[in-house]
Amino acid sequence: MFSRTLLPALIPLVLLASACQHSAAAASPPEPNAQTPAPFSTPPVLAGTPDVATLVAMVRPSVVNITTVQQVHVPRGQMGFPGGFGDMFPFFNQGPGRSPGGHPGFGGGEGDDVMKQQALGSGFLVDNHGHVVTNAHVIAEADVVKVKLADDREFRAKVVGKDARLDVAVLQLQGAPGDLPVAALGASDVTRVGEYVVAIGNPFGLGNTVTMGIVSAKGRSIGAGPYDDFIQTDASINPGNSGGPLFNLRGQVVGINTAINPQGKGIGFAIPIDAVKDILPQLIASGHVSRGRVGVVIQPMDEDLAKALGMDRPRGALVEAVEPASPADAAGIKAGDVILAVDGQDVPRSEELPRMIARHAPGSHVRLGVFHEHQRRDIDVALLALKEDDASGSDSAPASSSGSSERSSLGIGVDEQDGHVVVERVQGDGPADGKLRPGDVIDEINAQPVHHASDLAAKVRAAPTDKPVLLRVRRGDQSRYVAIERK
Repeated sequence: MFSRTLLPALIPLVLLASACQHSAAAASPPEPNAQTPAPFSTPPVLAGTPDVATLVAMVRPSVVNITTVQQVHVPRGQMGFPGGFGDMFPFFNQGPGRSPGGHPGFGGGEGDDVMKQQALGSGFLVDNHGHVVTNAHVIAEADVVKVKLADDREFRAKVVGKDARLDVAVLQLQGAPGDLPVAALGASDVTRVGEYVVAIGNPFGLGNTVTMGIVSAKGRSIGAGPYDDFIQTDASINPGNSGGPLFNLRGQVVGINTAINPQGKGIGFAIPIDAVKDILPQLIASGHVSRGRVGVVIQPMDEDLAKALGMDRPRGALVEAVEPASPADAAGIKAGDVILAVDGQDVPRSEELPRMIARHAPGSHVRLGVFHEHQRRDIDVALLALKEDDASGSDSAPASSSGSSERSSLGIGVDEQDGHVVVERVQGDGPADGKLRPGDVIDEINAQPVHHASDLAAKVRAAPTDKPVLLRVRRGDQSRYVAIERK
């Protein structure tokens, strides 16, 4: 018996043989009751393999294509195409207009040209009221938002709410019926690395595109914001997929496709659906999200920092600075403390702390487990409302000035500049290599202030040799802790 995969190659040979043997074929007609199977019929789904076709047929009606239009005014004669709209695929259309003076042209104002910038994204329906979840960057600055369903019905949509921090937005279809197909929301927390997932969206304007892969990793931080906790997948995600759902094989949404790695093929990122479920009711009800804040600047822990602070292993979030008059300040939390737990739940990594605090509303109380001066204590903190992020400081080094250079056992050369100890040189392959850089200002060593180069050298010599030296270093407008193991 021939393998099914060989049939296409054998068909020409079979046809050629039959053409040369008409009489033989006529002499042996098939039996009337014989059932000859169609050679290209759809094979059954093998046991143990996912029935993706049935899954897609079930969930695809809940996935929508989103088109946004933004009017951009540019000086006449400078029809450059402005960017924006994140990772989506832009289409630009020039539309005629009329200036206020009554003269025909492209103008929204005297001497201006108006360009209509169109962009594409994806989303999915979450209730029978016509609410659609997508990415905030999909609808950013949009003047018109249109949503097209899988059955080609099209609706205008208004933006009900958006959260730029998590990059989530909620739209509502205008005049939508009450029998809309709704996506089921799953639980990203129990989604396992290696699970099959299916992405559906509108890449490059090719709507209802289905791709499949696995969950490659969880808890990815890609520098997109304070709540980075992405699902990484190798299911193909392209420009225009933004805002579309990532389904598990039970037909449940476990993530929102939101970012791609332009340097890597098969590396896409999705917002975990659990984070979206936390804020969805607020976005629908009020249009924005209220989150609590403690008022600390934190940094990750590592082995050297843990040893320098007297901890058995790196865990929690090291407090780099405390905002004056903040809840942390009122509760007595100090720079150099380590926040280990929130309401009894351990903080395994520093990246988890902002998300754990943000789940609590302003005005609520949380109990923080804090490692302070080699002891753990529990502190009750009343949260305030999270403010908009301040602009980050620059990384510019202090201005150069004359001073006495002194090399310590840390493998650095320092200068005294305006009453501060400034790193002038870092020895290659020395203890501080990769941790300090020229221009860093050393404010403290082992929680003791440093004002002179001689202070630094003396305190390094006096420090215990069985654990790293803990420095508090200022780089630009930001301070952080650095632990250096002397060689």
